[in-house]
Amino acid sequence: MNRAEKEQTSQPLGHLLAYATQVLSAAEIESPRREARLLMAHALGWRAEQLLAASQQDYVPEQPFLSYLERRAAREPMAFITGSKGFWTLDLAVSPATLIPRGDSETVLSCLLDYCPDKNARLSLLDLGTGTGCLLLAALAEYEQAWGIGGDINPSAAQLAAKNAMLCGLAERAFFFAGRWDDALQGQRFDVVLSNPPYIPTSDLESLMPEVRQHEPLAALDGGKDGMEAYRVLCARLPFLLTEQGIAIFEIGVHQSDDIRRVADQNNVEVVEIRKDLGDVPRAVVLRVRSEKTA
Repeated sequence: MNRAEKEQTSQPLGHLLAYATQVLSAAEIESPRREARLLMAHALGWRAEQLLAASQQDYVPEQPFLSYLERRAAREPMAFITGSKGFWTLDLAVSPATLIPRGDSETVLSCLLDYCPDKNARLSLLDLGTGTGCLLLAALAEYEQAWGIGGDINPSAAQLAAKNAMLCGLAERAFFFAGRWDDALQGQRFDVVLSNPPYIPTSDLESLMPEVRQHEPLAALDGGKDGMEAYRVLCARLPFLLTEQGIAIFEIGVHQSDDIRRVADQNNVEVVEIRKDLGDVPRAVVLRVRSEKTA
């Protein structure tokens, strides 16, 4: 963007969208036309249908649109520019302190609904590595009699999750703490334990797309040498965290089905199901602690 472009106060909508599409295409952004429209709608504070109904000849302000465009062309995630991300039925605030909620993680919620079909159940839930709070808050939105606790090692993430609980009207049933896994809990057992832990092998981090590698917290992605470090901790803790009939549902990475079965077995935990996401990739594992009779 040259100085002359920035000094102009407004331009035709169609011209700005065409320019932005060109810039985003050069930056190798997928669906550059769609993303240009999303940036414009956010810059103008319009709904998508308002933008569609507008004339391409209408003059609109260049700023903050061009600033947003510059950030997106530098591969900053769209969610960090808009400050929010939709997940399940919720609209959540996001920040660089946490991973951006992704549709793949909704597979965890679909498992929960199938294994706990009673929407009036007074479930107790624990979400470890809660990030934005997306898993716990989406679950509480479905189960109006449930309550839950979310933990994250990053205090800023725990604060963001608490903010999201307030924004979603769930603060009376959702509680958050900053700490490593369940270290802050004292003997409490839960009906459901949820987690989307770090599961990417350390050696694979450099190959992630720029939006992830350069902007999202690597600590929330790095699963150690084989990507399984967090699962070893979580599976070892499940016998002390779950109620007798409780279940755990974890998100898993590509090609980790066999590994999670092995780690679970080593900790007297049974893999009940591994469910694929909409892209036909194994994405969520449902676990139970084996009873003494079946161990």
